[in-house]
Amino acid sequence: MTTIFSKIVQGEIPAEIVYQDEWVTAFRDIHPQAPVHILIVPNIEIPTVNDLTEEDVIVAGRLLWTAKLLAKQEGIAADGYRLMINCNRHGGQEVFHLHLHLLGGRPLGPMLAR
Repeated sequence: MTTIFSKIVQGEIPAEIVYQDEWVTAFRDIHPQAPVHILIVPNIEIPTVNDLTEEDVIVAGRLLWTAKLLAKQEGIAADGYRLMINCNRHGGQEVFHLHLHLLGGRPLGPMLAR
């Protein structure tokens, strides 16, 4: 099954792509939760963190490296930002294609509601 994120990676669905290489694609979230809200996805379909294999170590690291690169590019690295990966339904995952949220541009408050 092809996910909406795979269709964005393949150019079948338009998105504001801010970075793409052989491993990952990054694009702006269409429902941003902060002034900067970018999704970084592997170019291959990996449904959840639980589905990562040893062969996926490079792409998993590339997600973090790309987040660091984009935080600097977006001007939020110095003040700080949040990286978030949701896993499965209880973790809040809505699209079952592994993705990393890069959020910043304002104080984000506590991680979870108390």
